[in-house]
Amino acid sequence: MRKLGGLVVVIWLAIGAVAVGQRGYFGSSPQNCAGVATVAVTVVAGPLNYLGVNPKVKCRFPQPSS
Repeated sequence: MRKLGGLVVVIWLAIGAVAVGQRGYFGSSPQNCAGVATVAVTVVAGPLNYLGVNPKVKCRFPQPSS
């Protein structure tokens, strides 16, 4: 049963990686944390990408005090 669960996870992530490739995210390296996070979330979303999920992440860092 454990092997089956592991296989399902690997297939799920592989489908997410295919979705990232189809969206062109592998074409250029992400320039900021939002780009990296969007790629990661898209991979984790896996097959949900093909059901209309289009995850986007925005990163906001606090500005240093003056």
